Amino acid sequence: MKTKEFIKASLDASKNLTFGLIDDMKDAPLTHPTSKGGNHPLWVLGHIAYSEADIVSHIIGGEENPLIGWKDMFAGGTEPVAEAGKYLPWDDVREEFDKVRARTLDLLEGLSDEDLDQPAKNCPPGREQMFGTVGACFLVLALHPMMHRGQVADARRMDGRKPLFA
Repeated sequence: MKTKEFIKASLDASKNLTFGLIDDMKDAPLTHPTSKGGNHPLWVLGHIAYSEADIVSHIIGGEENPLIGWKDMFAGGTEPVAEAGKYLPWDDVREEFDKVRARTLDLLEGLSDEDLDQPAKNCPPGREQMFGTVGACFLVLALHPMMHRGQVADARRMDGRKPLFA
């Protein structure tokens, strides 16, 4: 398996495992994963889309995040609330994730192994291990959805659903 094939397979596996759970919660998007709150499925969906757009456009590409208007809803450190009016509709957020992922895969397709070793244009200071190179950024893109998968699994349980192995 070549490097880009491995990255693409990792992106696909991470997405499929996480989004199997996320998509199952479309009818209960604001269900918190614990009795004390936490990252509900709509926030996780928007956060993954916002973060991927930020990594691809801003950190790797040096441009503004095309979803910068979502920052107050979905950036890391925002506090999810169970008020539908504070968020975009589920279908809009889900559709935007698909567009972001298509841009990510288009970028990957045009890269060589040497390109993966190039420095990211906007690596956050002190985060060089995670975002210092284009390849490191793709590693985070593959891992990030899985970091939030358990939160969605717990939200499903809080909603009374049985475990789903997607």
